[in-house]
Amino acid sequence: MRLCGLRYRWPGAVADCLVIDALTIGAGERVFLRGPSGSGKTTLLSLVGGVALPQSGTVEVAGQALGALSAGARDRFRADHVGFVFQLFNLLPWLSARDNILLACRFSPQRRVRIAAAGGTPAAEVARLASRLDLASALFARPAAQLSVGQQQRVAAARALIGRPGLVVADEPTSALDADRQQAFIDLLLEECAATGSALLFVSHDQRLAAHFDRVLDLATLNRAGNAGEGGR
Repeated sequence: MRLCGLRYRWPGAVADCLVIDALTIGAGERVFLRGPSGSGKTTLLSLVGGVALPQSGTVEVAGQALGALSAGARDRFRADHVGFVFQLFNLLPWLSARDNILLACRFSPQRRVRIAAAGGTPAAEVARLASRLDLASALFARPAAQLSVGQQQRVAAARALIGRPGLVVADEPTSALDADRQQAFIDLLLEECAATGSALLFVSHDQRLAAHFDRVLDLATLNRAGNAGEGGR
């Protein structure tokens, strides 16, 4: 992932909320990004995922400049190459835990191809990741709306990891986990990314987790926008 000369301003705003001169995360690198509320974390993740485009500068993921793609092509590229663990999970409440995890493969033929190339199947990957995340098989058929907050968070993590995406972005992913499951979650995330060579951008305000990562960045310092504390999201 590479950001260069990035400037972003929300529609109708009078000033930029994100100004980042340069940021590079190499394949397999594990980066911890900390930032308080209002420092621009949500905006940055929207740009990294191609949900939003900057007014100037470039955002590259897996060597692809996202600004060169149409909105539909950005959606397809994100499905193929970026695994998101959202803070609010973004699960479909009526789908089972298994089907929520498999959604990533349904939307991305490339994820299915990468699983097959490793000698697996999507169903077997669901079972493997769920086991690693301490999700009992009895929960697989249960609708997401009937899962606890912690269980939903682990389903969201498995959905992000399945199919070996090149970049994994985790937004406050451990907030609903107890200490033991938090450690298991971190271990799984780091091991899966190491095994597949995926870059990991882990966003959190919990400084205690920073020791697990190769590099620690402070978004409030990285972001040169003068009004980051007012206009960031």
